[in-house]
Amino acid sequence: MRLAQDERADLLGLLTRLAPEQWDAPTLCTAWRVRDVVAHVVSYDELGPVGLARSFLTGGLRVDRINQQRVAAYAERSPEELVALVEAHLRPRGLPAGFGGRIALTDGMIHQQDIRRPLGLPREIPAERMTVTLDFARRSPFIQAPKRIRGLTLVATDLDWSTGTGPRVEGPAESLLMAIAGRSGVVGELSGPGRTELAHRIGG
Repeated sequence: MRLAQDERADLLGLLTRLAPEQWDAPTLCTAWRVRDVVAHVVSYDELGPVGLARSFLTGGLRVDRINQQRVAAYAERSPEELVALVEAHLRPRGLPAGFGGRIALTDGMIHQQDIRRPLGLPREIPAERMTVTLDFARRSPFIQAPKRIRGLTLVATDLDWSTGTGPRVEGPAESLLMAIAGRSGVVGELSGPGRTELAHRIGG
């Protein structure tokens, strides 16, 4: 939970520095602008058990449809209002607080990179935070990671982390995380005999 709070605090710091036009810039999330990704990160914090159940039912239990409904609910929020929401939810609650905050940490880190990469705003992610995120992401059904990395060995070249068996894929930890999350365009930052198979599974 502490690491999840730290990650959200970093996101808040980023958002307060964005220019107005950057809020409408594209991200690595297909069809989502920066403002949409920010809304997604905090939208589930505001749902209690009943609201969460209702969202899952109206979304037909399809994660992509449920996420889109949650983002649409915040479509009229201004950047200032979205910043205030992130600040109000630095400590995750509700569904994102699950698994000791690991859902919020993993979702938040991936989505912050979804914003940063297209904007050309890299950062240095603390090793402890990245290691915990990688450990959770590799088996997370929420991002469908197992089907992408099954039968492959992933090895981070910038920290002490590896997982799996099979053909090796290695590279920076952040690049591995984004590949695990299915983001296209990052496999070129990786190397090893398993890279081609991983690229095939991701689709780019």
